[in-house]
Amino acid sequence: MDITNASTNMNDPSEDNDLSYDDYNLNLTLQSNCSYPLPYYYSFRYRLIGTLFQSIIFTSGCLGNIMVITIVSRCRTMRTPTNCYLTSLAVADIMVLVASVPLNIASYYVVSEQWLLPDFTCCLVIYLQYLGINCSTLSLVAFTVERYIAICHPMKAHKMCTLHRAKRIILFTWVIAIFYCTPWFTTVGTRSIDYRHFTIKKCDFLYNRDVYFRFYFTDLIVFYIFPLLLTCVLYGLIMRTLMRRSGGIGRSATVRKNSVKAEIQSRMQVVKMLALVVALFAILWLPYRGLLVYNSLASMFGGALYMQPWFLMFAKTCIFINSAINPILYNAMSTKFRNEFRKLLVCGGSEDTRHNLGGSSRYQTASNLSRIHTKVTDLEL
Repeated sequence: MDITNASTNMNDPSEDNDLSYDDYNLNLTLQSNCSYPLPYYYSFRYRLIGTLFQSIIFTSGCLGNIMVITIVSRCRTMRTPTNCYLTSLAVADIMVLVASVPLNIASYYVVSEQWLLPDFTCCLVIYLQYLGINCSTLSLVAFTVERYIAICHPMKAHKMCTLHRAKRIILFTWVIAIFYCTPWFTTVGTRSIDYRHFTIKKCDFLYNRDVYFRFYFTDLIVFYIFPLLLTCVLYGLIMRTLMRRSGGIGRSATVRKNSVKAEIQSRMQVVKMLALVVALFAILWLPYRGLLVYNSLASMFGGALYMQPWFLMFAKTCIFINSAINPILYNAMSTKFRNEFRKLLVCGGSEDTRHNLGGSSRYQTASNLSRIHTKVTDLEL
């Protein structure tokens, strides 16, 4: 059981042979006349494609997010409030990838998605998956609100958009998510499925599907619909503010005009990058959320669940891509992140760390003043 199987557990084989029956040398006629379920396994093509793409996503996602955490923790000039939220997002994305992808790939190679780990790991894995998902959503909302305050209310930003406050907000969001996800410890677990001559354990629901209806729709509203509506409104207000400021540049002196123009362009680039992160979150989570709504409604009204194997793989892969793609966006759209990525890969360290070890006192004084200013006002990543 993994992220998607929590809402779309498969019990029937696919018509296109991506799921196949295994008769284990038993007579199929006898099986069809008895009440035992039929074991299934994934086709070679399904296994190959799923393993290849999800392994690439897992490797690149883990390495990229680890690099983001390393850069922000080692490079003092990168320790801005926004980057703190991006670090929290990176930690949550790693949690989703580690708790989901390896087990999802392993499920392709066992009969009927058999659970091979100890029983207690079933609820723990599901808990970590949803904890990472919810924390990543809260991090998206947090850095959007922080950008809105910093750009639309600059006078308040000096008190509100600080590193100390950002760390407190991050801690608060993780505590909320930790307690919110605790029901998964008691609502999922291993159960036995008896076949004709053997029994397997499966990580699955412990109660009737109707019990989980409120869980899924609460998640849908609190961690998908509401965050998207809020971020769309805030980014609209941010863009309106920046456009108004850019329209008033012509009345300034030449030197001041160039300075304000450069500042607005820098802020605009940051907003574009963060808005793209949110947009990809909305797009990549849409297949899973749509499948979740459909199956929940079908379960309520007695309809048939949608369990086409290729769509399930597509929905899962989209979730994994969402957890892996953010470092690529930072590298493509942020000059600072791109430079620090390059330094980390080539030299294994950040430039400001090497300068601080042997630099002049004049550089250190300027650097200290720059960090004081950056703590509350820097809008670049």
